Amino acid sequence: MVRPPSTVTTFVFVTGANGTSTAANELVARGHRWLAVDLAGHGSTSGQFRLSYQAPQDLRAFATEPSPMAGATLDDHVAATVAVVRRVAEHGPVVLVGGSMGGAAVSQAANAVPDLIDHLVYDSAYCCVDLASPAEYLQTPEGRTSRAMDLLGSVVGDPAALGVIRSNWRTADRGFLARARDALMADATEAEFLAVLNTLQPDEGLTISAADARGKADTWGRIPRTYIRHTEDRIIPLALQDRMIAEADALTPDNPFAVESVRAGHVPTVARFEEIVDLLDRLARRRTHGSGVWAQGVS
Repeated sequence: MVRPPSTVTTFVFVTGANGTSTAANELVARGHRWLAVDLAGHGSTSGQFRLSYQAPQDLRAFATEPSPMAGATLDDHVAATVAVVRRVAEHGPVVLVGGSMGGAAVSQAANAVPDLIDHLVYDSAYCCVDLASPAEYLQTPEGRTSRAMDLLGSVVGDPAALGVIRSNWRTADRGFLARARDALMADATEAEFLAVLNTLQPDEGLTISAADARGKADTWGRIPRTYIRHTEDRIIPLALQDRMIAEADALTPDNPFAVESVRAGHVPTVARFEEIVDLLDRLARRRTHGSGVWAQGVS
């Protein structure tokens, strides 16, 4: 594909586990484009938000109903991401952004179509290099302090029978809600936390976190990249973020991460997301005018 000369940047966002595609209106207001990928089983027509999940909940039905994500793989997420990248690359430079588990799809998409991606951004996301999968990284000394297990208190049904991990994010269990808020976004008000929780989709694939998501030096490794560290993250601890950054830099020492930090939990509050938007905006504006070359760093 011959890349067009447009200087308008399209940010393509890949959400993490249980995420719903959302808009970043402020980036659009600043003159950029933003498009979130509808991952396999996560689209608005997929049927995750079923009647049994509403109030009053029918937990017996909710625990057994078939899932649109049953059998979904990381390859499916990568295919959806690559399709979006191919489409938007026809209109100008592309920045591919992954949050949390979305980093796995970002790395694999970068392996598949490196020539169509101008910059990669990992927003407190998994960047697998020496180890194959996010699940393996959580077993490292840097990952064992993760509070991810605190989120399993909302799981309903039999994952083996459903083919997914199904979470009841709309539970009224105050103990679970307190633990989840502390793990995901301890700096949020209860109202903001509950608003975020109600956007999460119940089902997530069984195998995605264990799939091989390593970036390759000759494809992924030649794309300029930025890592936005969330210094208060309790799901992907800061030490684990730093480990992945160091491994990536060791693999491609001539193309290291540009590293930025935001004082945010795993899920940023509105106020902290504004800081992330500022970083992304500056990143896009640092693109050398007319050359198609991206500067390393956003400050």
